[in-house]
Amino acid sequence: MARLDPEARERARRWLIRRDPVLGELVRRVGPCGLRPRGTLYQALVRSILYQQLAGSAAAAIHRRFREAFGGRDPTPAELLRASPARLRRAGLSRQKAEALRDVAEAFGSGRIRPRALQRRPDREIVEELVRLRGVGEWTAHMVLIFCLGRPDVLPVGDYGVRKGIRALYGLPALPRPAEMEALAEPWRPFRTVACWYLWRHLDVAPPA
Repeated sequence: MARLDPEARERARRWLIRRDPVLGELVRRVGPCGLRPRGTLYQALVRSILYQQLAGSAAAAIHRRFREAFGGRDPTPAELLRASPARLRRAGLSRQKAEALRDVAEAFGSGRIRPRALQRRPDREIVEELVRLRGVGEWTAHMVLIFCLGRPDVLPVGDYGVRKGIRALYGLPALPRPAEMEALAEPWRPFRTVACWYLWRHLDVAPPA
């Protein structure tokens, strides 16, 4: 499947400038796309669950304590399944997050999810498979597609940052709904992932009012 390598990121940058003058101006201000897919599918899901519903600094602190509980690294599925609830609570995990992490660990450890086979499937099928896991919703699946698998044409319609970026950049009166986002993003295909990366950067480079 297509993946956002350096050549694809540059093609996407030029494409967005041509296809959408409003977004294109933001692309020019920000410069080259810095999106770098990283980690394994398992690591990406663990990280996404840890970061759910938390501000960046708080989530980073919990992620650090979680790794410290396993010798300064992410645990393997088997290690996570052996960890006691008390050990996970000491790392700052809620009961719900601990249960979600254990379900992910069980899925990978048992072979219910086979990463190599799953990564060869289309985006829609990957999302359908991942949201069957406890604690994994569509937003989490979209983040995995973007930041781990590097899929080039993902539009996370539930992401607050993307919605906020669209509202500010296009001068909308309110945060856009999914159908509005789909329509506005149509010219960005097949590089909607890269467009979203630039929207996340919008507040960093927006001129003062």
